[in-house]
Amino acid sequence: MLVCTLSASAQAEIKFDKLSHDFGTFSEAQPIQKATFTFVNKGNKPLIINQAVASCGCTIPSYTKKPIMPGEKGEIAVTYNGKGKFPGHFKKTVTVRTNGVVEMTRLYIEGNMTEAKN
Repeated sequence: MLVCTLSASAQAEIKFDKLSHDFGTFSEAQPIQKATFTFVNKGNKPLIINQAVASCGCTIPSYTKKPIMPGEKGEIAVTYNGKGKFPGHFKKTVTVRTNGVVEMTRLYIEGNMTEAKN
């Protein structure tokens, strides 16, 4: 029984420094905004990010592909491209799936793109 308990507790665990990023107000003349979400593997097994999927095509996540060892840090970079989008407030999500204790985490980006002044 004790062996089962020990093996069941050997898992990866992702812990983000933040789950949301607010770009604030920016002009559509500068439509590309970037945010970085840093995380650490708090578990005792290697952490693998299986996928990071954005809620729309205007948001592109890129992430660490190699396994993150226990105690090591990694990051997910998220780029929002408002080119061709209507000015105004937006809120997008990036769904991150891992092999960790928490299999799914949602990251949020938001901001307010204002119309470019000519």
